[in-house]
Amino acid sequence: MTIAGWYQRLNQRERILSAVVAGVVFLLLNWIIWSKLLGALDHARTDLAARRDTRKVQEVFIRERTLWEKRAQWLTQHQPALKGPGEASTLLDQIKQVAGKHNVVIENPAIGTSDATPEHQAVFASFEVKSPWPPLVRFLYDVQQPESFVVFESITLNIDPADPTAMRGKMKLARWFAPAGK
Repeated sequence: MTIAGWYQRLNQRERILSAVVAGVVFLLLNWIIWSKLLGALDHARTDLAARRDTRKVQEVFIRERTLWEKRAQWLTQHQPALKGPGEASTLLDQIKQVAGKHNVVIENPAIGTSDATPEHQAVFASFEVKSPWPPLVRFLYDVQQPESFVVFESITLNIDPADPTAMRGKMKLARWFAPAGK
């Protein structure tokens, strides 16, 4: 029995129903194929855009290579070496000194050493602050200067519920030293 013979044996309603089923199957197959093709095209466009962005960044790095080499050289010449865990207490003393200069209240200080990476070793000081906004900004500016190799690892600031003109915050500050062996 052939398909033509099978189709001839069907009545009018069965022929319409089989045409509708064939049409739905055809549309579903087309929809699946086109969605796969368009998805692959969209993925290729996204990948191309990401590669273009990466290329632009690489071009900037290549163009500014001498600047980055000078910065790396400056960093190796000026980054201090870690003498011992006592550096953390020195860091905390410096923070307290700058805070006193700007009338920023330091509460709950704690010190410690952080993990060492291939780029740096670190000691940290964590503390809470209370201060009006302008002195706090000056404090943050004075503490984090490039020559001091100090970085804020985390800062959380909120308005003091007891005094809406003051800020309260939790901060973790680290001083980065040259990596071990350099």
